[in-house]
Amino acid sequence: KPETRNPKKRIMDAIQIEAKPRETGTRAARAVRRGGEVPCVLYGHNVEPVTFRVPKLELHPLIYTDEFHRIKLSVEGQSWDCIVKNIDFHPVSEDPIHADFQVLLAGEKISLTVPIHFEGTPVGQTEGGDTQFIMNEIAITCLPKDIPDHISIDVSGLSIGDSLHVSDLEIEGVEFDAEDRQTLVTVVPPRLEPVEEEEEGLLLEGELEEGEEGAEGEAADGDPAGEEG
Repeated sequence: KPETRNPKKRIMDAIQIEAKPRETGTRAARAVRRGGEVPCVLYGHNVEPVTFRVPKLELHPLIYTDEFHRIKLSVEGQSWDCIVKNIDFHPVSEDPIHADFQVLLAGEKISLTVPIHFEGTPVGQTEGGDTQFIMNEIAITCLPKDIPDHISIDVSGLSIGDSLHVSDLEIEGVEFDAEDRQTLVTVVPPRLEPVEEEEEGLLLEGELEEGEEGAEGEAADGDPAGEEG
C-alpha cells in the first residue's frame, strides 16, 4: 500500500436560498419555467412535500461547482436544512427544469454523492509515469453533521505501478458506498513509442552508395587489360 496521508473531508457553511411557493401541475410548472424559474419540491421523512420555485441563477452555485453544498432553504417563513437530491435538465438547452431537495434530519443518516479532490503530483508522474484518475466523485452515507463538501486525497506518494482503491479510504463518520476494490487513481508506466529505424544512410546487403557503381563501371570500361593494340 503506498504511503499517503489519510483522506480529509471539509465541511462548509450552507448556501442560503429564499424561495417562493408555487402551484402544482404541468401547466403551472411550464408557467414557472417561462418566467425564468425552476419548479422544485422538498421532501423528507415526516415532512409534507413542499412545492416552490427558484430563479435559475440561484441554482448555478449548486450545479456549476466541484463542491457539494448543504442548503438553508426558506419558503414563506419556514426553513429547512436540506441538500439537492436530483436536478433534471432540458435535453437540448441543458437548462435546469426541475429540482428535488431532501430534508436533513439530525441523527438520520443520508446517502449522497460527493466530489473527490486529488491533491499533489505523484512521484511516479515526475519519473515519467502517467497518472490516471478513475473516479472524480463517490457515493457515501453519513449523518448530516458529517456531510463533506468534498473529500481530499493526497496522491503525491504514489510511484509508478501504485494505485489507490476505495478500501484505502478511511474517514470518521463516513461510509463509502462503493466496492472496496474499485480503483480511484493509478500511476501507470510511460508508453513506449515504437522505434523507427532510420532509413537514410542504411544500405541493404550488397547495395552500393550512389556513385560507387558508376565509378567502378568507368574503371572497367577504361581498363586496357585484354585489349589488343
